[in-house]
Amino acid sequence: MIPSPRGRQLLVGLAVAGFAGSLVYSSLLTAAVFLLAGAACLPSLRRLLTATGWGRPRELRLLHFACWFPVLVYVLFWAHSGFDYHALKELDGPARLLLFWPLVLALSWSGLGARELFHGFALMALGAALHTGVSLYLASPPLGQPLRTGLWINPITLGNLALLAATVMLSAAICWWRQQQLCRVWLALGLAGLALGAALLTQTRSNLLALPLLFAVLSLQLSGRQRFLVLLAGGLLLVLAVAGSHRILGTLNGLQLGELDVQMTARLAVWDIAWTQFANDPWTGSGLTGYRDAVQAAVAAGALAQPEFVLDCCASHAHNDLLQSLATRGVVGGLSWLMLIVIPLTVFARYLGSAEPKVAFVASVGVLLPVGYAVFGLTEAVFSRTLFVTFFLLTLAACGAALVLELQAACRRPRAVSVSAIVITRDEEEHIGDCLASVAAVADEIIVLDSGSADATVAIARQHTDKIVETDWPGFGIQKQRALERATGDWVLSIDADERVSPALAAEINHVLAAPDADAYRLPWAVTIYGSRLDFGRSGRAPLRLFRRDGVRFSDAMVHEKILLPEGRRVHTLRGRLVHFTHRDFGHALQKGAQYAWLGACEKHRQGKRVRSLIYPTVRGMLTFVQVYLLRLGFLDGQVGFLSAVLYAQVSFNKYAGLWTRDRPRYAAD
Repeated sequence: MIPSPRGRQLLVGLAVAGFAGSLVYSSLLTAAVFLLAGAACLPSLRRLLTATGWGRPRELRLLHFACWFPVLVYVLFWAHSGFDYHALKELDGPARLLLFWPLVLALSWSGLGARELFHGFALMALGAALHTGVSLYLASPPLGQPLRTGLWINPITLGNLALLAATVMLSAAICWWRQQQLCRVWLALGLAGLALGAALLTQTRSNLLALPLLFAVLSLQLSGRQRFLVLLAGGLLLVLAVAGSHRILGTLNGLQLGELDVQMTARLAVWDIAWTQFANDPWTGSGLTGYRDAVQAAVAAGALAQPEFVLDCCASHAHNDLLQSLATRGVVGGLSWLMLIVIPLTVFARYLGSAEPKVAFVASVGVLLPVGYAVFGLTEAVFSRTLFVTFFLLTLAACGAALVLELQAACRRPRAVSVSAIVITRDEEEHIGDCLASVAAVADEIIVLDSGSADATVAIARQHTDKIVETDWPGFGIQKQRALERATGDWVLSIDADERVSPALAAEINHVLAAPDADAYRLPWAVTIYGSRLDFGRSGRAPLRLFRRDGVRFSDAMVHEKILLPEGRRVHTLRGRLVHFTHRDFGHALQKGAQYAWLGACEKHRQGKRVRSLIYPTVRGMLTFVQVYLLRLGFLDGQVGFLSAVLYAQVSFNKYAGLWTRDRPRYAAD
């Protein structure tokens, strides 16, 4: 049933129900997540998703890494602790992050987009209001007594998540306003008011820290006066929240008198313990049980002012996610927490300023989530709480799936300028036909410069264009400049014969060239070798290939030529992939790498550069491997990613070793 249209609606309904139930009955959220993940295990769903050309988008692979890396770090430290039972119990929450990929598969197949994401958070806002109303009714505080809502859900959790729901509704209001749908704007504002009221009635102090940052994120979707008004509204709301919170006023009065309440005193004490644990062993921390043992030792020694309260609330967690990670897992733990925040932030922040309202809305939800969790985690055990983790997981997966869907749907405008595609060739009969067929979707003119092919390259090219010139071979830079000089289009697409313009990239190029927002565009590679598409390492680069023709030229380098743009030109990066078939087999890879290495060595020698010792080529080779495999996340491409990193390191070594040989006698020291 799941692969059917009704099954897709069922998957969307599960996701929406998960959001709706998160602040009413948390088990509904948990059930929805596990059912969605279970649906992704069906082979039929995976086959159908692959058949649509979904192809594991790079953004989702990055988000997946952000989720599984902290779990891997935790499991390794758990094994190092001797598989401690208490540490195992705390694994329940973080381990749910491993469900990210199954969730993304299910939600991507379901077709969940911005509209369904709005529905989920709208029901969540209503759930927050319902929870608040019921808790106030059941608590029935005497007149004049301070109110604090939250019964079957922790008030802090309720307040934090209700605030997120409120800001998402405000973002939705901005989206509908940009589309001039005023009725929906008022609906979103009303729901935001309900959720904000629920959040403020919980008296959660961390909300006051998060509020200005969340409104700053909202303001990034606007410009000029509108941005100022959003920031002003956030400031006024913050003042009202402080004035209406007896907990905040009590805290401020205590600070003026030099006194802190029990909770803040306890938190400061355990933060000091956690920092000490990290400072004593910054690389590995004190282990998963080290913080708990240190707290118990401090209580036994009488070093804490409120020992009973500390044991009750802070014995297993420092109520600061970053400090807890540093104290128990050292630098690696802190890095794993940072990735869980920063990677989603960077993936979604890129699209905050999108001209497409739905894309900007989904991106804003994806940014609000890590920003909110980063602030909430300053004073709370966010990533150790099951409800917090499960909500983070569902929201991240839903935003990722919706972002990919809305980005694809946004590319619908026809191109308004002419484009010339230029290709240089030599013995490329295996590739040239598919290459030229792919550029036909974006080019009005195709120019091929061939430098003496001995195979059927020219004959195949004539099937796609009559603008073919046969020349000598002066080097990559000069040859591409010759092709550029023959182009007549307003824009130029420079493409190699072993590359293809993917259908998604073609649609995006035509869309952006309807009203270009830059003077040149980088096109991300999708290197395809040995049955795998590489998204990371050097294969994850985005070379400059599409540019406004006027005033542009190529450098005259023999190899690794550059496109030289006039000063002041704007360069953006597209999302669609330029498929790149770098070599036929491993032997061809070695041959091509050796050729590029030697040409690179000759080019550097021509520029007057020298290498005095083989130590330098050795170091450059090792640094290239570290850069490609670790810093550029080449390990995410599996075994092929490792092989690719080794080949790049080999080319780097050979290039500088070749440069070293240029100043040495060829045969003997005569």
